[in-house]
Amino acid sequence: MTNHHQRTSTPSGPPPTPRQQRYLRQLAIQRGVTFVVPRTRAEASRAIDALKRRTPEPFADRRRELRALQRDMACNRGDDARVDHELETEGYGSTATWKQADL
Repeated sequence: MTNHHQRTSTPSGPPPTPRQQRYLRQLAIQRGVTFVVPRTRAEASRAIDALKRRTPEPFADRRRELRALQRDMACNRGDDARVDHELETEGYGSTATWKQADL
């Protein structure tokens, strides 16, 4: 069976410069996309060129998305999926277990 998590190649070349990394993050934020962290300067340069070809996301859209995220975080939306450790679990760390529901 093959190992799907095995690296296909080793990085050949110097690592990306801090300046390249900052510029790459800035472009990704402006374009509203994510990116794979480059391992070499050449990969960083190709990623920067690809992001520069994309059109920037409108500022109003970025601001609207950021405000919606801040509002959701302030109102604790999505907390229904959070585990209440005092009511639902027993023990601590690796010995923690789910409490049995009373039927």
